[in-house]
Amino acid sequence: MPRVCEVCQKGMRSGTTIVRHGLRKSKGGIGLHTTGITRRKFLPNLQRIRVYEGGGYTRKTVCTRCVRSGKVTKSPV
Repeated sequence: MPRVCEVCQKGMRSGTTIVRHGLRKSKGGIGLHTTGITRRKFLPNLQRIRVYEGGGYTRKTVCTRCVRSGKVTKSPV
């Protein structure tokens, strides 16, 4: 199952985590030094819900933003 919303196609985004050590110059130190940069993933908040469409109910993987905005109609049960 791909980690993609079936309504808005929101998927995984990539980024970095930056580790810094040292005391800030404003606090009297010699400044922050970058000691590590690691790749990371930002995953969407996907939920598998029953969606009403086409006269019936189907299961879809939908992000919570689409559920809250009303782009999909959840099952009452």
